[in-house]
Amino acid sequence: MSAARRSRRRSPAIVTVALVVALAAAACGKDEPRPSTSSTSTPAVAANTTVPPLPNPQSNPAYSVPTDPFYVPPSPLPEGMPGQIIRSEPMAGAPEGSTAYKILYHSTSVSGQDVAVSGFVLVPGGDAPPGGRPVVTWAHPTTGVVDTCAPSLSPLGFSLVGGLAGLLQAGYVVAATDYEGLGTPGVHPYLVGDSEGRATLDAARAAANLSEAAASKNVAVWGWSQGGQGALFAGQLAPTYAPDLRIVGVAAAAPAGELSQLLTDDLNTFDGVELGAYALNAYQFVYQSAHPGLDADALLTPAGQQGMPQIVKLCNLTQATEMEAVATPLVGKFFAQNPSSVPPWPDLLAANTPGGFPTSAPVYLAQGSADTLVIPSTTATLAQNLCRLGDTVTFKEYDGAVHTNIAFVAADDVVTWIGQRFAGQPAASTCSS
Repeated sequence: MSAARRSRRRSPAIVTVALVVALAAAACGKDEPRPSTSSTSTPAVAANTTVPPLPNPQSNPAYSVPTDPFYVPPSPLPEGMPGQIIRSEPMAGAPEGSTAYKILYHSTSVSGQDVAVSGFVLVPGGDAPPGGRPVVTWAHPTTGVVDTCAPSLSPLGFSLVGGLAGLLQAGYVVAATDYEGLGTPGVHPYLVGDSEGRATLDAARAAANLSEAAASKNVAVWGWSQGGQGALFAGQLAPTYAPDLRIVGVAAAAPAGELSQLLTDDLNTFDGVELGAYALNAYQFVYQSAHPGLDADALLTPAGQQGMPQIVKLCNLTQATEMEAVATPLVGKFFAQNPSSVPPWPDLLAANTPGGFPTSAPVYLAQGSADTLVIPSTTATLAQNLCRLGDTVTFKEYDGAVHTNIAFVAADDVVTWIGQRFAGQPAASTCSS
């Protein structure tokens, strides 16, 4: 079952719709740089924001420990620079003509600490060009929040990458992060933009550090849904967090953009329940230390309070039947009040909406006109806001495309656009229109 072929009569939960609640990163203090442990020139600076030390993760219902030894980092974790590979191994099931590798690499956690993150790297066949192969770093849509939902562990992992065949045919290495805490021990900071952006950038660094990939540091970022938010944050963070990478462009399909409006649009839907549970649970864990009054239960009905711990244990793509059984009865009965109207949530949602900082590379936004999950007007508003920051933005709406297929409908255009960016061609802008 792919993200584009969900059998349920609703849009699949692969977007940041309930985007709810404690996206409080920007309300906290600046990260402190990690100490350098390598002679490499790669800086160990953290991203825009950080949070205080997190509570015991084992108390969270989404806490999980991987059963595959590959995903269990050494303890204690040896110090390493962001993108430094901890371990790698060949991975089965790669598209014909390519080779896949599972990777475990260093990144920076939501609290600014060195952390192990998992993912995979796909390497096209043939000889690498002088200077190495360009890299496309992929940010995936929502797959769940416990370790078994990680794309590198899922039979759906490769199929989620929009335009994968075209990217490999063009000779690009594809690096795909699982995100912090997804695949590896802990709690996944679901929909926390800085965490997603760091992991996405560090996957590109890891590809460059994987000798079998012969990859360069010329990088394009590409993401869908939750990963659209992650891709846009990666573009914003790159100048300060990963200046060693040459980011040529950032493409996002139906990204989680205007978070407060998206939350309001989807409050009383199946996806609002499913993704609301993922987000509320994760954000309360991540941000409660900085905001002691942050209480997910205060936003939920008694039924919602009871259902949330059950929902967060399920993968939304591979356990759809189980998710239906738990979440369907809660539609319209999950939220007691809209978080976007309860302080401090409006400020937190705004702080984690993409577009807080300019993007140094051109941006491509793809949106389906028939998307009922990420409403087209929200992506249009996001495009306008990025234009106001001075970004070079191409916004294209695809007639009839829905949330579940937009990354595939737009794939040919995105692959072409990425190729133009790697070739150094100037990007067109739709900002004036």
